[in-house]
Amino acid sequence: MRFMMIVKATTDSEAGGVPSQELIDAMQKYNEELVKAGVLLAADGLKPSSNGIRISYPEPGVKPKIIDGPFTEAKELIAGYTLIDVKSREEAIEWALRMPDPHGFGQGEIELRQVFEAEDLTDNPESLAKEAALRKQVEEQKKA
Repeated sequence: MRFMMIVKATTDSEAGGVPSQELIDAMQKYNEELVKAGVLLAADGLKPSSNGIRISYPEPGVKPKIIDGPFTEAKELIAGYTLIDVKSREEAIEWALRMPDPHGFGQGEIELRQVFEAEDLTDNPESLAKEAALRKQVEEQKKA
């Protein structure tokens, strides 16, 4: 089961502040633990929404609208993520609880969301085979 730990933004992360060395060290230690356990798939921090672009689809058949950041409501924005592959929801919660405060000021908030697997979306054998082939292609490209 794949889960994404979504680190919510704060006014500090939206201001573009860089984390303290202490927080960087704590996050590196945490990521090392995830790697040793064999559950880490990806983990990255995101630049502030002032560097972001939002694309909205106002209605079917209408050209998408492009909006440059910054975006308001920091609490609704994402400052980073960690993607893990674990055996259960409970294990995902355990890993999320072990993450250091992602902002280091007692303002951290993590949202834990399960990722859809192809089998959750369709039972069409052709669609499942296409999805498996695409994932295999991505893995082969990473090795090249």
